[in-house]
Amino acid sequence: MNSADITALLPFIIIAASAVVVMLIAAIKRNHSLSFIISLIGLASAFISLFYTKEITPHYVSTLIVMDNYALFFIGLIFISTFLILLFSYNYFEMVDEQKDEYYILILISVLGSSVLVSAVHFTTIFLGLEILSVSLYTLISYVRKFSLSIEAGLKYLILAAASSAFLLFGMALIYTETGTMEFTLMSEKLSVTGAAPLIVTGIAMMIVGIGFKLAVVPFHMWTPDVYQGASSPVSSFVASVSKGGMFALLLRFFIEADAKYYEPVFLIFTIIAIASMVIGNLLALLQNNVKRILAYSSIANLGYLLVAFIASGNLAVEASAFYLTSYFIAIITSFGIITLLSTKEREAEELNDYAGLFWRRPFLAAVFTAMLLSLAGIPLTAGFVGKFLVISAGINSTLWLLSLVLVLTSVIGLYYYLRIITVMFSKYESAAEINPAKNSFSGGAAVISLFVLVLWLGIYPSWIMDTIRNLVSSVF
Repeated sequence: MNSADITALLPFIIIAASAVVVMLIAAIKRNHSLSFIISLIGLASAFISLFYTKEITPHYVSTLIVMDNYALFFIGLIFISTFLILLFSYNYFEMVDEQKDEYYILILISVLGSSVLVSAVHFTTIFLGLEILSVSLYTLISYVRKFSLSIEAGLKYLILAAASSAFLLFGMALIYTETGTMEFTLMSEKLSVTGAAPLIVTGIAMMIVGIGFKLAVVPFHMWTPDVYQGASSPVSSFVASVSKGGMFALLLRFFIEADAKYYEPVFLIFTIIAIASMVIGNLLALLQNNVKRILAYSSIANLGYLLVAFIASGNLAVEASAFYLTSYFIAIITSFGIITLLSTKEREAEELNDYAGLFWRRPFLAAVFTAMLLSLAGIPLTAGFVGKFLVISAGINSTLWLLSLVLVLTSVIGLYYYLRIITVMFSKYESAAEINPAKNSFSGGAAVISLFVLVLWLGIYPSWIMDTIRNLVSSVF
């Protein structure tokens, strides 16, 4: 390994080293504040190191990992998102009677796994990154043991994740059997010769099962509402954003570089999954009274929207995917962050009644939550509107008329349950089943303000981030 390889891997090295430092400090003397600060410093340092890595991009570390502009964008998005999630987490874990330090170790390891997935160009790296991510998530989901549903949620995720990993591995094996390679670029050359051979299509279909579980798209979504409800709100936020973001970035890279998504059977599979996710995710959300479960089904629908951009072709598809994922991250992290800020030591503020009259008690939080829900719904002047506009444009540009129509119609359905939460927040104060957080969180408040400004800024003036996103397109095509 030479100096260029070390520079390319520097973000990964910093994240791994931060996890080790937190672990060693916890072994000597437990200190929640110190673990929190070291984790933030580690994430900030890793993000800064991306600018040094950019100087040598694109750079392949053996045949396993590539650090190009595409990888740097999504890894940077993962680092920033995790940084914000940790800001929400500090006050929350100050309240609960659990050991705090291990939470930060597990979060950092999960970030490492997601980052490896983003830069993977080899089947071995996919499995390595996936297992680093998954093993950490098993523990994170069931971390707050006093909540009755946490252990159940962790167990469900463990069983279903193990099954999905088996499908993923079997699919990889079938593709390797037919092509004789596990590298994405070489695979593309082999596939151009073999075409849509039965083993190839079967292998890709089995890989879609494994990836579909991580993305929580229909029909691999069964775990999502139970896990989101059972896990602590910061962890639910992490699963809904960072975990899915890393997996989607991998999905996009693999199917573009291997040139595999335009085989008719594969195209049909993704079309069915996208339509089912948009329809079922929105319809099931209508039936919920638990805010975390509403957000869970909402995330299923949003991944369905994202698959419309994925299925589309051309540069606009990648640009739309990257922007929509960014806007989704902002809205979902802030939504779960507000649940975190309103939670108490005894329970989380997850029932719809907990938000009755919130505007009259906590007007700023109600205003921010409203903006994030409207962004998820795709209302103008929010980042979500620009994201949906780009996704629909990508779909129409690729003549995906059915998918575009379903996206528009299901977005109208989704607006109902978002407005339902908003209506409850602005209801009369006397009807409120008030829940009083133990104390205000300075770090969480700073994160809320930053994200509130960002969701409006991207909705009104999105060109600056679109220019950044266009720079990454050339590296994946």
